[in-house]
Formats: sequence, structure tokens, C-alpha cells
Amino acid sequence: MNRCKWCNLNNQLYVNYHDFEWGIPSHDESYLFELLVLESFQAGLSWECILNKREAFRQAFDNFDYRKIAKYSQNKIDELLQNKQIIRNRLKIAAAINNAQVFIQIQEEYGSFDKYIWSFTDRKTIMGNGTNASSPLSDAISKNLKKYGMKFVGTTIIYSYLQAIGVINDHEDNCALKN
Repeated sequence: MNRCKWCNLNNQLYVNYHDFEWGIPSHDESYLFELLVLESFQAGLSWECILNKREAFRQAFDNFDYRKIAKYSQNKIDELLQNKQIIRNRLKIAAAINNAQVFIQIQEEYGSFDKYIWSFTDRKTIMGNGTNASSPLSDAISKNLKKYGMKFVGTTIIYSYLQAIGVINDHEDNCALKN
């Protein structure tokens, strides 16, 4: 099967992510938050590195329960900073907590984060060609999320996030999963 060139065929986690998650439209609130956190931790690192630590992140961050994360104490932050299984970046950990709080605020305003994020495309998937790192769409969403107070949500991170959750289908033209 032809896959996107970026997919490391020697890493089964990566292959599974490419084949069964990336670019598939998601409307699950927990998953949307999980990918938002993981994408923010990716900043400056490879996605493969994040995928390899994903299970450790799930354990460390209470299975990405945004309601719990929004209430993390200094003790929990200190615990995360000592966890060698995850990315121990103080700013990214603080951003995850802040972004959980903003995620809940957006849910309250829109009824769900899903309604918010998909409202930018009228609930339609945008077809891409696998060559962009940002777009006017990611620019607009990034700007809007920053207005709400989210951190680590620059246009490149948001573009990657939109690809991950299927708002943008960016499988390369020769990929078997390009629809």
C-alpha cells in the first residue's frame, strides 16, 4: 500500500497512526483535546517522538481528561516535570493546563469544541495535497484560539492539528488513503 512519504514504515505506531487516525474526521471531544495537547508538545520536536511517548502522556495527563487537567495543582505540575517518560517542558505543561481551561470555555460558548473547530469549514473536510505547513484557515483558527487565551497554538501547530483531526485531508496524492 502506498502511504505518505513522511510515514516511517519501520515504526508500527506511526503506520497505525497514518492508516487509522491521521486525516480521518473526528468529532470526539476527548480525542480533539488529546491531539491539541500532543500537537502543542510537538513544537520543536518530531511527531514520531510524540507518538512514541503517547501512552506515557496518557498516563501522566489522566487520559487527557481536560476537566481534571484544568484543575492541576502545583504538586501535579511538579510531578509532571519529574516524569522522564514525557516531554518535561514547563511552558508546554502550563499551556496544557491553560488550554484545558480555555477548551472548557469554548465548549460552554459553542456547546462543544467540535462545533467550534468544525464551524470554520461549515463541517466540511478541506482537501489538501500534503505540501503545506500552514494556510489561511490555520492562520484564522490560530488567531482566534490565541484571542481566547490558548498557548502553543501557532499557525503551523494548528495546521498540523487540523490535519490530525481530519479537518484537512492532506494525504499525499499518491497515498492510498487520499480520498
